[in-house]
Amino acid sequence: MIGTSLVEYTVAAVDEAVRLLFLVAEHPGLGLSELGRRSMNTKARTFRLLSTLEQRNLVTRRGEPATYHLVFSALALGTAAHEQIDLLKLVEPALKFLSEKFNETVIVRIREGTASMSIARREPQRSLRVNHRIGARMPLYAGASSKLLLAFSPDNVLREVMESERVRFTKNTPVSEKNLQAALKQIREQDYCVSIGEHVDDIGAVAVPLRDGSGEVVASLSISAPAHRMTDKHVEAYLADMKREAARISREMGYRG
Repeated sequence: MIGTSLVEYTVAAVDEAVRLLFLVAEHPGLGLSELGRRSMNTKARTFRLLSTLEQRNLVTRRGEPATYHLVFSALALGTAAHEQIDLLKLVEPALKFLSEKFNETVIVRIREGTASMSIARREPQRSLRVNHRIGARMPLYAGASSKLLLAFSPDNVLREVMESERVRFTKNTPVSEKNLQAALKQIREQDYCVSIGEHVDDIGAVAVPLRDGSGEVVASLSISAPAHRMTDKHVEAYLADMKREAARISREMGYRG
């Protein structure tokens, strides 16, 4: 909501747990009393918060008296953040080039569970354009980027999406399992995806994959535009440059396919 302070949406317990997690990260080996003092919580509340973090495999207790340390699940967050930051650096030239050449919105999305999330974008100067915000999430079955990421997802993710209820956003949303499976097969064969009006009426997109050194698809690079600027001629022009940029980014991430 415009003009509303983020403080109004802060959940106190989550905020306190996150502060404790950072304390453990910055000062491994502190005990319960010291963590409580530094976080300005009671000993009992600190124990409850740390126990919750422990249940989520983010911290662990060691020794007697107990001291607290990060575990590998927490370290994976740092690794993922580092990889995403590196990816942002690599895609920036492509975002700039494609947006300036075609004067359209260019977006990079990654998979988060059974949703896709935007992590980078570049928008054109023209008035009729696709507006987009960083962090926006979309289900994996609707839209070019999302379907492309779904097509190259692990089997357990594919199974979860197929077994879940799929909401129809527009008349073009592929909620039928048969139609969705056919679309995913086509994406794997052609190595790109085009969609028109699947999430929002009269908005289209074309997406190509970004691969890392293992060959895994780690992100999508897409151009979004009003449907009248997503004709076959437009898509052909977009894809020629998008594929070149995606190949360059993938090579820089170690892909040799």
